[in-house]
Amino acid sequence: MTITTTAALDELKARQQKTWSSGDYGKIAWITAPLADVLCDAAEVRSGADVLDVATGTGHVGLAAARRFCNATGIDYVPALLDVARRRAEAEELAVDFREGDAEHLPCAGESYDFVLSAIGVMFTANHGQAASELVRTCKSGGVVGMVNWTPDGFVGEMLKAVGRHVPPPPGATPPPLWGTEDYVRELLGAHTTEIAFETQAITERFPSSAFFADFFLANYGPTLKASESLEGTARAEFRDDLVALADRFNRASNGTFVADWEYLIAVAARR
Repeated sequence: MTITTTAALDELKARQQKTWSSGDYGKIAWITAPLADVLCDAAEVRSGADVLDVATGTGHVGLAAARRFCNATGIDYVPALLDVARRRAEAEELAVDFREGDAEHLPCAGESYDFVLSAIGVMFTANHGQAASELVRTCKSGGVVGMVNWTPDGFVGEMLKAVGRHVPPPPGATPPPLWGTEDYVRELLGAHTTEIAFETQAITERFPSSAFFADFFLANYGPTLKASESLEGTARAEFRDDLVALADRFNRASNGTFVADWEYLIAVAARR
């Protein structure tokens, strides 16, 4: 079951915006920065192209496109994240047009961009179908829609499941990691594309220990931070214990640190 009423979707979106405005996502973004170039490479972003980075966060994909001498625009609905993105662009003397806007109602004309991209961003929208339609709407005919999304059974997918076990999502909310499955992406984009190419890869992440990972994410990552804040006493401690146990389960280090491969799906679609 999915949320269908406008009121329910608006409530979920407001809740999500508060979640992503909490903590310090800039620190979480350190560890996902490499995915921007992974996506640009997979989409074969060419110099001089018009590129839109949807749910840009702190600007990874927009900045990566600008480094390739593209005309880059980044859209996000969290002003604090856009402030970080603009400071990053200024520090590198890169020209990126970072704008505040909703991924489900992009402030862009139709068929404006050669490449419409999103790395670990649009998957967290409230209305998946509407977000997908906006990716397509803003992409030029013959252009490319490209995404990197966490898979349901990879590390982050399992972490989000842990969040849901301790703090159930609103009734009917659609799990973000569905975007990390080929069938779901085909369902969302297939009618508007001539072909979709998929590839599953993983990024290796390293932390001083499993406990350090848990505390770092509880302090900085919106979904885990807000979940923890909603719990008290034993329930909060059990949530942290589950995050540590998850890290231990995926850990492939034997020296006391935490090293794990976080799986994601690359999807690159050719727009009709």
